[in-house]
Amino acid sequence: MQDFLKNFSLEGKIAWVTGASYGLGLAYAVAFAESGARVVFNDINQELVDKGMAEYKKLGIDAFGAVCDVTKEDQVQNFVADVEKNVGTIDILVNNAGIIKRIPMIDMTVDQWQQVIDVDLTGPFICSKAVLPAMIKKGSGKIINACSMMSEFGRETVSAYAAAKGGLKMLTRNICSEYGQFNIQCNAIGPGYIATPQTAPLREKQPDGSMHPFDRFIRSKTPAQRWGKTEDLMGLAVFLASPASDFINGQVVYIDGGISAYIGQDPSNLDPSKFQDVD
Repeated sequence: MQDFLKNFSLEGKIAWVTGASYGLGLAYAVAFAESGARVVFNDINQELVDKGMAEYKKLGIDAFGAVCDVTKEDQVQNFVADVEKNVGTIDILVNNAGIIKRIPMIDMTVDQWQQVIDVDLTGPFICSKAVLPAMIKKGSGKIINACSMMSEFGRETVSAYAAAKGGLKMLTRNICSEYGQFNIQCNAIGPGYIATPQTAPLREKQPDGSMHPFDRFIRSKTPAQRWGKTEDLMGLAVFLASPASDFINGQVVYIDGGISAYIGQDPSNLDPSKFQDVD
């Protein structure tokens, strides 16, 4: 049994998680470190890198962090070269860095659209392109993309984000198609609604003690009837980064408590006067 469990070990591996100063990226990095990997990460400015380094130090994790904008190819290439010089060759890449702009499509400017596409789709392309040559040479590598439920579903005010995450799903499949022959696996994680400090206001009780409407909506749409926790994502991340997943390629795995398999709604939130005939 112990020999089998070694398939899930990341001992001796170097894992780069983009945008891993906090949030889900930090959770992925912590899971990798606890599984034996050396963590490297980047973020958009020094303040965030310092914040991440302080958090890793508090957790007893020896991480390597530096400023790098994932939308700038020269910065990404320099970051990878710096990692190879000071730490070693990257074995695992998690394209975690991302942004979202909640703006109705008709109100969104082209510049706002482009910024989301640049970070959420072009960034993973640039970072993957930077690590693939060394992975090809080594004959192994793992790339994990941060997809989303919006890789499959639309929702109001997130046109750019949904377009980028849908594109990232297809980039995942294409990296698999092009580089699977070199024992490189590219898969994706699609988180559902996760309880983080950023989503805390959406779960706060209302002044009258009732549930926040969005909290009620998410729970009514989720068979698990709860929000996800960052810990819910860590096991899959380690699995997809480990030798245990060597024959899994081009897949998006959704960690959503069953929401993508369920059509449920809260009837009390529906307005029949706004229904349209579909017969």
